[in-house]
Amino acid sequence: MQKRRLGKSNLEVSALGLGCMGMSFAYGPPPDKKEMIALIRKAVEGGLTFFDTAEAYGPFRNEELVGEALAPFRGQVVIATKFGFKFGPGGQQTGQDSRPEHIRQVADASLKRLKIDSIDLFYQHRVDTNVPIEDVAGTVKDLIREGKVKHFGLSEAGVNTIRRAHAVQPVTALQSEYSLWWRRPEEEVIPILEELGIGFVPFSPLGKGFLTGKIDEKTTFDKSDFRNIVPRFTAENRKANQAMVDLLARIAARKKGTPAQIALAWLLAQKPWIVPIPGTTKLNRLRENTGAAELTLTSEDLSEIHAALEQIKVAGDRYPEALEKRTGL
Repeated sequence: MQKRRLGKSNLEVSALGLGCMGMSFAYGPPPDKKEMIALIRKAVEGGLTFFDTAEAYGPFRNEELVGEALAPFRGQVVIATKFGFKFGPGGQQTGQDSRPEHIRQVADASLKRLKIDSIDLFYQHRVDTNVPIEDVAGTVKDLIREGKVKHFGLSEAGVNTIRRAHAVQPVTALQSEYSLWWRRPEEEVIPILEELGIGFVPFSPLGKGFLTGKIDEKTTFDKSDFRNIVPRFTAENRKANQAMVDLLARIAARKKGTPAQIALAWLLAQKPWIVPIPGTTKLNRLRENTGAAELTLTSEDLSEIHAALEQIKVAGDRYPEALEKRTGL
């Protein structure tokens, strides 16, 4: 697996990472823990060195899973986790909390669950409008000085927030949604990341599974699956958005790949400091995704995709309105 450096930092990771959220949270009933530990370890064997989790996934269960799975590989892998939410007695999110004292509490708790001495990359999970970003960045700066954290990251932050945070503590990476069917970061975010030397870690690089070509208007999701409330995933919108998958399938057939591999290869081709983190709970999908790093899209391929995208209008919002307001884009 090729390596990439996140921006101007010294943080080097595999060209593709593994998003671990779905192993504990959001996409239906969590799979068997032992199977997921085995899957994460297979990912390491396959060359992946970058693993993404958060206290909010579960909550807490995903960090424990990742910590146990990666315990044999200390020093060989990079683990990213996140702070910024508070939780009720039942584990449900009850709001945002990026107060300095809370960030410190989360860091200590995450270190224990992940079984590590220092968090490689510590993201603010979502921008907290009640806490100045300078206070957030300053707290992480202190944690870096103390050795509890190595790198600072932001998630779904807007241009102004990124610039202000970076002035206090250099931001190593921004994690935000970016894929063939969510390209808004190209407008303002990617240019500022390039200007400041910040890496980009796209989540949902396969459009929450849609760009794999394995989901259509007839697909049904488990009642606990997050996609049931996503406007883009109504049956009507899935049918309308099939044009995107058809485009990927055409190019995949020519390149002897799969739609998912084309979608990931397209992201890798955008900038050398972009590291997508597709998630999966299946070994065959893990191998498929990993194979995308070996697939090269030519300038002609990329021009063809760009021209086709100009003709495709994606149907449906990416989040319900209440959740979209929580982002900083």
